[in-house]
This record gives sequence, C-alpha cells and structure tokens, in this order.
Amino acid sequence: MRLGLTVVATAALVAGCASQTVALLPNEGGKGAGAVAVLDPETGAERGEIATADTEASVAGKGALKAKAVNAKKPWFGDLAARVPYPPQTYVLYFYEGTSDITTESEPILAALKAAVNANSEVQITGHTDTVGSADANDRLSLKRAEDIRALLVTDGLPVGNSKVTGRGERELMVKTPDNTDEQANRRVEIVLRY
Repeated sequence: MRLGLTVVATAALVAGCASQTVALLPNEGGKGAGAVAVLDPETGAERGEIATADTEASVAGKGALKAKAVNAKKPWFGDLAARVPYPPQTYVLYFYEGTSDITTESEPILAALKAAVNANSEVQITGHTDTVGSADANDRLSLKRAEDIRALLVTDGLPVGNSKVTGRGERELMVKTPDNTDEQANRRVEIVLRY
C-alpha cells in the first residue's frame, strides 16, 4: 500500500514522560490518508488501525487502539508537521526525433523546472525514447537526454551530487507501439524534484 506523504508515527517526550503516539496526516493534496495498523509487539496480533486523516492514538499499554482527532496543541505535533516534506514535483520534457533537443512546447516546462531547482534539491532524471532505431542506440540517446538536462540544471546551481540520471531507452513506453514507430509521447525525460 502506498501512503504517499502520509506522516505516520512518533514516540514523543511530553511533559517529561515518554508517550508513544501514532498519528496519520493527510496525503499529498490533503486527500485520503492510507492506513496504519498497530501490532502487539509480543503476539503480533493487530491492536487496531488508524485509517482517517488527522487522527492519532496512543500505542502505550495493551488493548484496542482508540483513535481521536489530532491535538495540534501537543508539543510533538508542531515539530512533526514541520518535518513533512514537500510533495515531489514531476516535470516531463519532450524531444525531437533522434535528438536531445527539447521541443518548443517543452521550453516553458524547462524554464519552470530551472526556476524550481535550488542547491538543496534532489533530482531524479530519467530519459526515454520511442522505438525508432536499435535498442542500444535508444539506450545511449535516452541517457544523453537525461545527462543534457542535468547539465543545464548544474549550470544553474544544482550540485551534481544532488542528481541522478538514468537512460531507459525504449523499455518504458508511455504509449505502447510496435518497433520503429515514431511517437513523440515516448521521446521524453521525466524529472522528479524533491526539496
């Protein structure tokens, strides 16, 4: 199960004594929350589940969990909420066939990406191709596309160590096509940006 950016968890010190609490905050965009099951450490039996956003339950002691609304005035809550990472941002750039030149339509997206990246960003850059050409040539081209985008971001201040590049060639087609098919949706670089 994917919890997205749901924050789960915490053992906090409250008024000098240890209190163990589990909290479930909303996913990205404030919708949904996934769920958290709490198991008894001795028996492995489930003590209960929290499945509603903005709820918390004490996990100290035995017996069933009793979920209640998160108390935003508790000392641990502000610290926990402040540590919730921003959701990752995804940018997709498209390329002209057989090149590492972005399309005119992708230029505003590249500008937005460059404006969003800073020295603290973590960036995953994945290049892709359509099925025109050999698999080996497409692997090389997809990697070159990703490396070229990283070079642009590094020029604008992204530390090279904060980025990872991958070339996937024609292995992860956005639009499934037969071999040797020109499909612009497949000629892309996907950039996932985290702060």
